Amino acid sequence: MTTWLLYGATGYTGKLIAEEAVRRGMHPVLAGRNEEKIQALAEELELDYRIFQLDEQTYEHLEGVDLVLHSAGPFEKTSKPMIHACLEAGAHYLDITGEISVFEHTHSLHEKAQRKNIVLCSGVGFDVIPTDCTAQKLKEALPDATELALGFDSDSGISPGTFKTMVEGLGGGNVIRQDGHLTAVPIGKHRRTIDFGRGRKSAMAIPWGDVATAYYTTGIPNITTWIPTPKLAAKGARLMHLASPLLSSKKVKQPLLKLIDRRVQGPDATERAGSAAHIWGEAKNADGVIKTCRIDTANVYDLTVYGALEVTERLLAADFPGGSWTPAALFGPDLLESLPGSGHFEIDSFYPDADS
Repeated sequence: MTTWLLYGATGYTGKLIAEEAVRRGMHPVLAGRNEEKIQALAEELELDYRIFQLDEQTYEHLEGVDLVLHSAGPFEKTSKPMIHACLEAGAHYLDITGEISVFEHTHSLHEKAQRKNIVLCSGVGFDVIPTDCTAQKLKEALPDATELALGFDSDSGISPGTFKTMVEGLGGGNVIRQDGHLTAVPIGKHRRTIDFGRGRKSAMAIPWGDVATAYYTTGIPNITTWIPTPKLAAKGARLMHLASPLLSSKKVKQPLLKLIDRRVQGPDATERAGSAAHIWGEAKNADGVIKTCRIDTANVYDLTVYGALEVTERLLAADFPGGSWTPAALFGPDLLESLPGSGHFEIDSFYPDADS
């Protein structure tokens, strides 16, 4: 019998994953740092549990574990010790991050994971399954694409963990993929109008994880990522860039992080049920041909639960080549359509007038 471990099980998203796993008849080992919280949840769900910190000895706590699903952020701080523990213990590694630095670090371990025949797959939640699968679908539709834009529109609420990740990123600018390289640009510099699936909206480019992952999935050298943003807010973000040294300071971040612990709980089931996500992508080749792809999915957090468990089940049920992979590279774009609440990809084409 295969054994898999869910680390960060008492966080907002971790608990949703644990509860859905039990409903599906799965039996993860719950894990985390807080013994009181982990034990209580494990007893409630009738599951085994382990208590440990993330450090150089973490691999000792993974004995007998075939796969780890890591859901304890901020992942920029927590992913490295868990990834290296998995490589040491011989366990597949999954996480639900959306952080560019984590994707880049995971990718840097590709050859090491290949040698050990271990699968490393960061971003098996909303970050980045929907946009990654959209990127792969557009690559199939336009194989010679040189530019890729991806984005989403959703009214989903925000969890404490996501809020903390945003605070940790205060003061940072935007990141795009330009000629194959990650390039820092001022936040608010890139703006356009996009129909994500429910009408045209003003949008702003943000440092979303796909500027890393979609490049490894598709090889397209120029990538930007977008969300709806009112024009005034986008201009405000540009001005905030000037205050980045202040926003990056611990003096600003620490009070905000404490406030999140006290006040932020995350959306409830009713709020999630009424908040579908609208995914959009656009690929363009050197001749000016444009392919646009759209698909609706379940809300941000439910899709993370469905995606993380689907990838977990598939990895435990079959053999896959070791290495660092994106979700779409492992399973193809149809992975997204297979998840509860997802629609089907719709692709539109634009061909420039040859006489123009």
